[in-house]
Amino acid sequence: MNSILTSLAPYLFSFLVILLLLEQISYLKKKKGVPGPAFVFPFLGNAVSLVRHPTKFWDLQSALATSSAGGFSANYVIGRFILFIRDTELSHRVFANVRPDGFLLVGHPFGKKLFGDHNLIYMMGQHHKDLRRRIAPNFTPRALSTYTSLQQIIILRHLIHWEGLASQRKNVPIALRFLARDMNLETSQTVFVGPYLGREARERFKLDYNLFNVGLMTLPVDLPGTAFRNARLGVDRLVKTLAVCAEQSKATMEKGRQEPSCLIDFWMQETMRELADATAAGSPPPEYTSDLEIGSYLFDFLFAAQDASTSSLLWAVTLLDSHPEVLAKVREEVESIWSPESDSLITADQLGRMKYTHAVAREVVRYRAPATMVPHIAAVDFPLTETYTIPKGTIVFPSVFESSFQGFSEPDRFDPDRFSDERQEDRLFKRNFLAFGAGAHLCVGQRYALNHLVLFIAMFATLLDFKRHRTDGCDEIAYIPTICPKDDCMVFLSKRCAQYPNLSLD
Repeated sequence: MNSILTSLAPYLFSFLVILLLLEQISYLKKKKGVPGPAFVFPFLGNAVSLVRHPTKFWDLQSALATSSAGGFSANYVIGRFILFIRDTELSHRVFANVRPDGFLLVGHPFGKKLFGDHNLIYMMGQHHKDLRRRIAPNFTPRALSTYTSLQQIIILRHLIHWEGLASQRKNVPIALRFLARDMNLETSQTVFVGPYLGREARERFKLDYNLFNVGLMTLPVDLPGTAFRNARLGVDRLVKTLAVCAEQSKATMEKGRQEPSCLIDFWMQETMRELADATAAGSPPPEYTSDLEIGSYLFDFLFAAQDASTSSLLWAVTLLDSHPEVLAKVREEVESIWSPESDSLITADQLGRMKYTHAVAREVVRYRAPATMVPHIAAVDFPLTETYTIPKGTIVFPSVFESSFQGFSEPDRFDPDRFSDERQEDRLFKRNFLAFGAGAHLCVGQRYALNHLVLFIAMFATLLDFKRHRTDGCDEIAYIPTICPKDDCMVFLSKRCAQYPNLSLD
């Protein structure tokens, strides 16, 4: 046996060398003259660098893209050729061609393994348009007004909790990252499925979502006990839990005696009408109305809202602290419109009048776009420019973060006034503001997301005094997988208002 293996060893070694050589040739052939590493590690490529030091990895890709006239760069990760796109117009070219003979939106390099094949992220064409039409009633002014009331009550409860933690620790700062994440998770749970998720289910939900978050930042090794497998199973449980919520909401809305109290109610109110019409006509149930389908779409909303929102809240605190003149103007505006002593919720009209605070929120999102890239896969060989064609199967990363620093006046400066009625840079440089995507997959919930950020800024700045605990590199970018301050946003907090408002839905 040993003699056989010994005799075969040279052939096996030669075969392995040939495979490695072919892999390098394939990479270089796809890369052509695009900036990127000249040599990549077999199969893994630069995956270890991407997972261990994501900020450094993407900064290098950005630098390479900037150094070339093309505005994009290349690399190789786990057997896949990848392309990083910095140029705004080229990013729009990708967003505008999400179709079977163009690009497939994947949301995450290994997203299909986590989210499943039938996720809203992967839909396109007429099916995608039909589903977005069904989702639209969830974000009408009436629905958004219902959500803002819930958001304020939850924000207030958590701000009081944060201040209590800070007072116990006295001169020791607290990290806001996980506190903000927990606040946003409760907000998403309450706004999306409201009374249909009990306390015990919420705790299990929180654990499963944490497993999902960890899995997003690991290699896709789908074996028992691995973080990726735990994440995938966690997503399965989350979708099933949300499906039960959809079933219960249908029962509530079918009775027709109760006003919608959360997003799933607004959705199921219209769905039950369609199901009733189909039954009366002797037709099968319309598409996208099964509990499990709706549960998977609700998870899409949760994923889109949760981590991106946490990122924006943390950067809002960081940037307000480093720009006291902006903070002062926010406080002046909010206090001229709403008072904590009124014990009343901020109304939709009052929220609309907070124009400067809205500008601050938009500038936070521009300056620190939470989801920095939107991964796509090239479904065909696609001509990106006159001189370069993206090979089929390439994972393409259009960078919305990089686009935010193109076009705008003094783009490296945090300047909310750029969104004022006078300057209107949001219109002048609309094509560069890609934080909410573009094309067919433009974020349907962007008004909800901005409302949440504005409400948080208004209440945080008015109710609390805060100061960042500044250390070397504390404001550097870390990927979690959305971006946040490297130190998890360490702050000192204290009560600023005379008394906290007593908010309720009554």
